[in-house]
Amino acid sequence: MKKVFFTALIFLTFYNLHAQWGMAAIKLGYFNPSAADGGFIIGYEGGSYIDENFSFGWSIDWFHKNYVDKKLAGEFNNEFGGIGEENELRAKTNLHDFPLMINITGRIPVGPLVKVFLTGGVGAEVLLINYRNFENPDQDKFQGAFDFDWRLGGGALYEIGRRSEVFGELVYHSSQPSWEYEVETGGRKRTFERVYDMSGMMLRIGFRFYY
Repeated sequence: MKKVFFTALIFLTFYNLHAQWGMAAIKLGYFNPSAADGGFIIGYEGGSYIDENFSFGWSIDWFHKNYVDKKLAGEFNNEFGGIGEENELRAKTNLHDFPLMINITGRIPVGPLVKVFLTGGVGAEVLLINYRNFENPDQDKFQGAFDFDWRLGGGALYEIGRRSEVFGELVYHSSQPSWEYEVETGGRKRTFERVYDMSGMMLRIGFRFYY
């Protein structure tokens, strides 16, 4: 009985020590990548604290956009001619962007409940893309694209309680997923590289809690 009690006590002590350093956050905001119009982005962050002002962890975000790739439509106009509206239809794109990052964050107290912070991360980015078939623009085609990504920024937070806080952040995100494909028309083949420059500024607010 004593061994069971002692084992349970060790487990609870370890759990409590570990739990006070765990954290999770939900982030909502606006992302403006170069490849597409800006729009809503949502993210989740998890991690652990080394001490009260330094943490490391991971994050995943989701950004979705329907848009016309004006650059690609211009390339179609230059290479193959044709009606501009038809080439804009060919350049219609529906993308889902998933940056997966490893992050570090350092905090500096500036008041009893307020801290400023710097954050940075590196990782990999996955794009899932539905685009139009060149020969038959009414049909969709699917493609995945990948790239390494990095992120750097900062912000400020306000402690709501011992285990919760709200924060705002402004970060610069950089990545350029791409892939190549061939178009054949009039007996002529042409290779295009679709580069999605997902670099841009990200402005978000969020809620973080500790466990």
